[in-house]
Amino acid sequence: MLKSLRTSFALVAALGLRTLVQTSTYRWRNAFRLAQAHSKGRTLLALWRLRRFTRTARPPDWDTLPWTFVGDLVSYAQEGRHITLRCENAAIRLAFLAPDLVRVRLSPDGHFPPPFSYAVSKPDTAWPEVACHLEDSDKALRLTTARLALRIHKRPCRLTFLDPGGQEVQADAEGMGWCESAVIASKLLTAEEHIYGLGERAFGLDLRGHAFDMWNADPQGYGPGQDPLYLNVPFYLGLRGSLGYGVFFDNSYRAHFDLGASQQRRLSFAAAGGEMRYYFFYGPELRTVLERYTELTGRIPLPPLWALGYHQSRWSYYPERRVLEVARQLRTRNIPCDAIHLDIDYMNGFRCFTWNPKRFPDPRGLVGELRGFGFKTVVILDPAIKADGRYAISRQGRAEAAFCTYPNGRLYKGPVWPGDAHFPDFTSPRVRKWWAGLCRELWADVGVGGIWNDMNEPTVFGRRGSQTLPDPLLHDLEARGATHAEAHNVYGMQMVRATREGWEDWGGAERPFVITRAGYAGVQRYAAHWTGDNESTWDHLRLTIPMLLNLGLSGIAFTGCDTGGFIGAPDGEMLVRWTQLSALTPYFRNHTALRTPPQEPWVHGEPYESLNRAAIELRYRLLPYIYTAFWQCVERGLPIVRPLFIDFQDDPETHPLDNQFLLGDSLLVAPVLRRGASSRLVYLPAGTWFHFFSGIRYEGPATIAADAPLAEVPLYARAGSVVPTWPPMQYVGQRPVGALTLHIFPG
Repeated sequence: MLKSLRTSFALVAALGLRTLVQTSTYRWRNAFRLAQAHSKGRTLLALWRLRRFTRTARPPDWDTLPWTFVGDLVSYAQEGRHITLRCENAAIRLAFLAPDLVRVRLSPDGHFPPPFSYAVSKPDTAWPEVACHLEDSDKALRLTTARLALRIHKRPCRLTFLDPGGQEVQADAEGMGWCESAVIASKLLTAEEHIYGLGERAFGLDLRGHAFDMWNADPQGYGPGQDPLYLNVPFYLGLRGSLGYGVFFDNSYRAHFDLGASQQRRLSFAAAGGEMRYYFFYGPELRTVLERYTELTGRIPLPPLWALGYHQSRWSYYPERRVLEVARQLRTRNIPCDAIHLDIDYMNGFRCFTWNPKRFPDPRGLVGELRGFGFKTVVILDPAIKADGRYAISRQGRAEAAFCTYPNGRLYKGPVWPGDAHFPDFTSPRVRKWWAGLCRELWADVGVGGIWNDMNEPTVFGRRGSQTLPDPLLHDLEARGATHAEAHNVYGMQMVRATREGWEDWGGAERPFVITRAGYAGVQRYAAHWTGDNESTWDHLRLTIPMLLNLGLSGIAFTGCDTGGFIGAPDGEMLVRWTQLSALTPYFRNHTALRTPPQEPWVHGEPYESLNRAAIELRYRLLPYIYTAFWQCVERGLPIVRPLFIDFQDDPETHPLDNQFLLGDSLLVAPVLRRGASSRLVYLPAGTWFHFFSGIRYEGPATIAADAPLAEVPLYARAGSVVPTWPPMQYVGQRPVGALTLHIFPG
């Protein structure tokens, strides 16, 4: 029996842990069945430490905690933009940062130190003064700006936000409270209210009726309805009739949002620690809310144009001759592509900032040869640094005191791809500078075009699937000091911040391209994002649209998915439909898992290769238009792909619609999302619309039956728009563009 078990463990080791955790059901019996089906593989599993796994505190039972609320208003004081409310049990401080933006803070002890936030990029001092008029009556205070009114009920103290005409936009239920270190705020919901945003959610577009946890996690593959995922943003948009608003709960602890799940007419948000501090944004247009939210938390930097092209990836392309073969195939088959990605197998024993000397003996030469073909090279980095005294980066990190420790000073070690590993404390400016220097060598010395940050939730392997760092581990938090319970959700964000700073320190002539799996509010300032380990199913294809739309509504605009699915194998039809969808989203990458069949655009033969090529060529023809949508996002914070209600907020038909979307201002995209379909229903809002390819004219609002043979994605242009295109190229900059073609849709 023991011999049999040892043999099974050895087989699992030979397969590699990443195969184990990407099995379809992620259960031991399937992992062992998979192990027994393969007699060959790479030895990854010095890392599989079954003797321990990482523990974190369980989230509280939010509904049963004995909350203390603020009680009646006792007194108040106004100082410029700040109003302090003294209540029976606590104090509240309001700050009017703009006529349509109010920050609300709760303090049980009545003290309000300067707020610290990794999310907020615009400090209080950068906001102009706001004229705020205060009226006092027997039952309430009323604060009024040019855009917003706030009624403060005195007994008990509760807040109601109103539009300038006095119409209610959002009102407290129980209001704000606390229980030991936990904090909560509860709001009333109207029957028709819709809720959107909250970062990466494997749900439909309208999140009303569900509850969500804010805790970055690696689910090792996920299906519709699984929560939480990799990137959580505690910001939501509310649409009450035609009135739009937003709420940002700026708290990085483990948090919970109940959007009418436990009580249909009540919304609450709570956190296990930290301060109850939230921002209220008034529209009434949701696009106004998004502009103001991204003014507060920052907007995406303008990426290099090549980053908007097609990216080819898999886990993993190696050795270098295989990478070059993929590059030659793309060029020989005339399939446009700008980037090839290298997953973890380019490293030497999964040690970050190393190259496997047998597979990649000349990294700089390979990167240069790919550049000669017109390809940029994007390489993966994980935060886990192998605990190995012979590994220079590990020695440097220990000498720099760069790694997370327990309160007693002992270094933390957790198993990831390279085995037991240390984790840099990216909340320390000194550690970020050290990491930036390491990344600078990749940027400047090797010449990579982009860095892909993975496993940065952060993820640690354990008996029960992915875990994370223990809550008690210590972090610098910009010299403020914190435990991992507070730093967990910002860990990935600070990693990509350091990665990007490596480029900025070098001062390269090109713009950098950084991508991340995990993040928090404001991560858009540093990196693009993809939706992690999706699956090759039609359900996941359909799920892609609401996931990307809600990410865009959370400020995370440069997003995409693994085209074709990461886990599993799409057939020819599915890959074509997925390529057509991804070609019209911000980030366009084909990526698949270890030991899955090849997934390049040509693998299913004809007619699929030609159809995939046509979808990719459409992307390249539209690059001037797509780049304009990126510029608009940089300038104003508007998502590149948007739900229809951003432009048609007064149309209730658009409020739940999540199987079509707007790309920029002018194009409506309605991908085919079901097997064997050659047509689909498309909703066209009010106005005149033109079929992009045929020029056929339609009048909205109307639902039409659109023809959608496998060769075509339904695409419509708004009347009055001009869509610029240029000739397709094999890569951005292949040749100068002498002229643009302007597609004019009169109206």
